[in-house]
Amino acid sequence: MSHRKPYVRPMKRDWWLHHPFYRFYMLREATVVPLVCFTVLLACGLGALVRGPAAWQGWLALMSHPVIIAINLVALAGSLLHAFTFFKMMPQVMPIRLGSKVLDKKWVIGAQWTAAAVISLVVLWLV
Repeated sequence: MSHRKPYVRPMKRDWWLHHPFYRFYMLREATVVPLVCFTVLLACGLGALVRGPAAWQGWLALMSHPVIIAINLVALAGSLLHAFTFFKMMPQVMPIRLGSKVLDKKWVIGAQWTAAAVISLVVLWLV
């Protein structure tokens, strides 16, 4: 058993507030909470759909409550923030080469947003 006393650098609880990068990181990580709420509400909706028309109407009434609508809007904003950071990171993690040249980041990011918009429109058209 060692009797040495290792150095532990003191760290305040609000260390992340002093640097813009870590503030943005914590904001992005905090957006997971409304996304989890949205997922749980969606799972409850599927359960209500299985239980029958009365349960489904109750779930629809719950979803029209202003607090639930606010949670869903924050979840939408959080998912767009996650998409933005992921699309921005993608050309740096996996550069796309056409022949010997690397495709410009703007084209890769634009193609991802275009694909997301087209897929969203197709889903909206199906619903």
